[in-house]
Amino acid sequence: MTITQPDLSVFETLESEVRSYCRGWPTVFDRAQGSRMYDEDGHEYLDFFAGAGSLNYGHNNPVLKRALIDYIERDGVTHGLDMSTTAKRAFLETFQNVILRPRDLPYKVMFPGPTGTNAVESALKLARKVKGRESIVSFTNAFHGMSLGSLAVTGNAFKRAGAGIPLVHGTPMPFDNYLDGRTPDFIWFERLLEDSGSGLNTPAAVIVETVQGEGGINVARAEWLRKLADVCERWDMLLIVDDIQMGCGRTGAFFSFEEAGITPDIVTVSKSISGYGMPMSLCLFKPELDVWEPGEHNGTFRGNNPAFVTAAAALETYWTDGPAMEKQTRARGEQIEQALTSIVEENRSAIKEWRGRGMVWGVEFHDKDRASAVAKRAFELGLLIETSGPEGEVVKLLPALTITPDELDEGLRTLARAVRESA
Repeated sequence: MTITQPDLSVFETLESEVRSYCRGWPTVFDRAQGSRMYDEDGHEYLDFFAGAGSLNYGHNNPVLKRALIDYIERDGVTHGLDMSTTAKRAFLETFQNVILRPRDLPYKVMFPGPTGTNAVESALKLARKVKGRESIVSFTNAFHGMSLGSLAVTGNAFKRAGAGIPLVHGTPMPFDNYLDGRTPDFIWFERLLEDSGSGLNTPAAVIVETVQGEGGINVARAEWLRKLADVCERWDMLLIVDDIQMGCGRTGAFFSFEEAGITPDIVTVSKSISGYGMPMSLCLFKPELDVWEPGEHNGTFRGNNPAFVTAAAALETYWTDGPAMEKQTRARGEQIEQALTSIVEENRSAIKEWRGRGMVWGVEFHDKDRASAVAKRAFELGLLIETSGPEGEVVKLLPALTITPDELDEGLRTLARAVRESA
């Protein structure tokens, strides 16, 4: 693909140096539909990024767009804080009937603010309030957000350093297979809990991702998650599952923890819950944990009514028949896995490992700069992919759940070519 040098002057002059994704994709995007994005010069890009997991149903999904336009055209409430509105009622009823009740999940629903880190902050705050303790246990290579509380339970040194102050009251433990299977699961964690001289204050909660996205697509085994839930129950700690990127069907089931057969005490959800890429997040928790005083945790933009509209439409469209959606995601995941098997065979000396679940996959390279080179070449060939892992050593695949088999095959062929041509 021949790309004319875009005019980026206004971004470079006025926008902060903190901007990130635009550096890897140096063009000016103009429109998007489904799994395709187009820049202002008309160049087409196949999207294997999906808004960092916020666009599970693709760009400008026509069903969700119609619901949103109809709502706006009738002057539906846009900004409602935590007022009761018809849009919120419709979402809550749909979420209960389509998602919670069929899974026998008793959760109360809290709207903590528009972003994932808002949901995490509210989960940590609630856990500490319920248990009367400060310490939170997280895991190596975890990522839970960029606000201070979320950073305190995030593993990445670069992101943590940006806080500018000590990040306290968080204790990291080894994630599944962090020690290459040489140590029994949770032996270190439980030893610290048992030993009054360990220096570990009894935690209020443990927060975990079932698949670590930003951490490098590290997949926790169902057995490991069940053992973690057992440890939490025996030691009177709340279990928080951060399902912000891996929920909403990304791994197959609507919630990523369903496969393990566990029921977390608290669940954080964001990204694709709105279905349309609009800011929205949820903090779900068991009813007995609802000890908030009115207004004790609030926020101006916690009532994004247009997001309620598209969220309800997404649930009705894709999850009323949940097994069908889950079956489709697993089939697409198998298609990705087969293609990655071929890519690994062709580049065995360069690739250290590949791993994933459902429709989130990662390819780790021995040369930690190779992943960035692959992503750069993929962009030149018309494919949008990002990197992850503590040193950016993993190419991360996160296509929309609604991508067609042909589009998926096209993107995977492009990826194979990018790997070859980045050597």
